[in-house]
Amino acid sequence: MTTNSPVQIVCPHCVTKNRLPQAKLGDKPICGKCGKTLLTTQPVIGSDQHFQRFIANSDLPVVVDFWAPWCGPCKQFAPTFEATAADMATQACFMKLNTEQNQATAGGYHIRSIPTLMIFHKGKEVTRLSGALSQPQFKQWLTQHLPKQ
Repeated sequence: MTTNSPVQIVCPHCVTKNRLPQAKLGDKPICGKCGKTLLTTQPVIGSDQHFQRFIANSDLPVVVDFWAPWCGPCKQFAPTFEATAADMATQACFMKLNTEQNQATAGGYHIRSIPTLMIFHKGKEVTRLSGALSQPQFKQWLTQHLPKQ
């Protein structure tokens, strides 16, 4: 993919598909429908309603943290996930999916322990890992498994 090749990004606010040149990813692109920022520095809050549309229509890899509010390791890992989402906003989309509120999606992906981290690219699961990681471990895992752009 060249820097002028168009990429499809799903708006984290209105879930509309947007196409833009890859070279413009660093220019804080905005959604053609709602006018909000396409690449947020905060993780997207996932839902059963929009999960499949989001992962299937994004040319950027989607990194998902399956978590629950009562989970101690999930709470411990949350700042690492958020900081990495801010650092890597042009390389991947980061999403948090509460397994308590979104049981259909969690069940559909056979989430048995939390936190579970998954990487999707063009709608397909690339890899998954269960358990909380330190920030260096998380970045190393992402470097190993994120598809090259």
